[in-house]
Amino acid sequence: MNKKTLKDIDVKGKKVVVRCDFNVPQDKEGNITDSRRIEAALPTINYLIENNAKVILMSHLGRPKEGFDAKYSLKVVGESLAKFLGKEVKLAEDREVVGENAVRLTAEMKEGEVVLLENVRFIKTETKNDMEFAKKLASLADIFVNDAFGTAHRAHSSTAGIAEYIPAVAGFLIEKEMEIMGKALDAPVRPFIAVLGGAKVSDKIGVINNLLEKVDGLVIGGGMSYTFLKAKGLKIGNSLVEEDRVEYAKEMLEKAKTKGVSLYLPVDHVAAKEFKADAEAIIVEGNIPVGYMGLDIGPKSIKLFEGALKEAKTVIWNGPMGVFEMPAFAVGTKALAETISNVKGTTIIGGGDSAAAVEQLGYADKMTHISTGGGASLEFLEGLELPGISALNDKM
Repeated sequence: MNKKTLKDIDVKGKKVVVRCDFNVPQDKEGNITDSRRIEAALPTINYLIENNAKVILMSHLGRPKEGFDAKYSLKVVGESLAKFLGKEVKLAEDREVVGENAVRLTAEMKEGEVVLLENVRFIKTETKNDMEFAKKLASLADIFVNDAFGTAHRAHSSTAGIAEYIPAVAGFLIEKEMEIMGKALDAPVRPFIAVLGGAKVSDKIGVINNLLEKVDGLVIGGGMSYTFLKAKGLKIGNSLVEEDRVEYAKEMLEKAKTKGVSLYLPVDHVAAKEFKADAEAIIVEGNIPVGYMGLDIGPKSIKLFEGALKEAKTVIWNGPMGVFEMPAFAVGTKALAETISNVKGTTIIGGGDSAAAVEQLGYADKMTHISTGGGASLEFLEGLELPGISALNDKM
């Protein structure tokens, strides 16, 4: 990565504002149900504390619609973070984020102290990269550190705009994401196999196109596979299909052939008449009968995909193989997670549903890297520039 990182600057005595991704899931009572994103930010925060910086943290949480909303306050994040750090985290309780509390608390800071700003999305123009708000955020600090990979694909005031006003570098999490995924794409140990699933082809058009330039094999499962199967002339019953993407799927099948990339599609399916957790399921090979929809890959497809992955030395996986949230249709995703966990090479899980599946199934520790950003990792795989990273200062 040719961007400056934390290690490239002196932070002692400096006020350092860090954009984290504390957008954590919560239950109905507002308790945090999964603190992985908070834990992912700890290496950067601890480094700053140990190196005597004055640490100011900011993040979004959820999607507040009309400015301040107590339900989306970062208070609960601050309490969780204090436990992880073993020290006080002062919350600047300002409805306008950069208000009198934020100004006072950051002015009084001593080295090694931590202040947390309120949810940046309480300012409605944050997501429009409002420069006035970016300037206010920058006014609190000497240095900006972006460590929120989950929002790096968005040009917002707190991810990109702020970098116009003060020196800007990458935190350790962004550095790790870029290095591991960058190496996989630019200099992979081969065979390099990508596994794509999820519901829609349209979400991954650019990804498929870009990966076909780089991989040795491409495995396609999930709802998006039915558009490809239809493109091959198979009957797909009532399965999910994007009619306006069938031509594109044909082009990609042709491109794979031209590039010499092995493209694997399901050969059998777990199908049902209704999209319901308790729907009566059958296993069908080849064509799916009228009235039935494919909801997971079948046993022969699992074997086929396992065979494709067995010798792989680099694997990137993004998207489940079936309707993972319904246990009856999660078998394919589970089997794939297990297979990838046994790959003797670099295994990268591209955030989102795949990351959740791997965590739930207990395979997280066996993967080389689980990305903290679903959308950001997809855009990175697509070869796009991420605004929250391109805004950072270049190494000389």
